[in-house]
This record gives sequence, C-alpha cells and structure tokens, in this order.
Amino acid sequence: MRISLNNICEIERYVDGTMEQHEAILFEARIQKDSLLRMNVLLHKKVLALVRIYHRKKLKMELEEVHNRLFNDPNKFTFRESVMRIFRNG
Repeated sequence: MRISLNNICEIERYVDGTMEQHEAILFEARIQKDSLLRMNVLLHKKVLALVRIYHRKKLKMELEEVHNRLFNDPNKFTFRESVMRIFRNG
C-alpha cells in the first residue's frame, strides 16, 4: 500500500517538529487511532536514523581522506609541522 505525498509531508513536519502545536496534538490523536499511520511514523523515524548513520560514516570517510592527504603527502610537510607545533605548544 502506498503512502500519499500529503501523508509523507505531514509525517515529516511532525517528526522534525515544524508542525504547529495544535496540529501536532491532533496528529498524535490520529496516530493513536490509526495503526497504519503509527507504523508509517515509526518507519519514517527509522529511515531518518539510517540516513543520519550513513551520512556520518560518509563524512568520517571523507575526513579521513583529507587527513591522509594532508598528513601523508611529502609535499605538505610544512603544513603538517605547523599543525603539530600548535598541538605541542597548546
């Protein structure tokens, strides 16, 4: 069964906290009443959590790549020494 675009937008607003307070109260009542809506909200939260984990891992890999380029490249010796000096003196 497909979830409508309107429902997705409404769930997104609820989950990210941009829904007006009175709307959120009504939406929470609908969640309690409608098991399919409750499941869709839960799944939406799980998808967002997975996306955050994926992006964290991707960012970590990109940072490690930059670190390796800056600290393992012989042409960047002066930069590396400048950074190391800051942390030795800090």
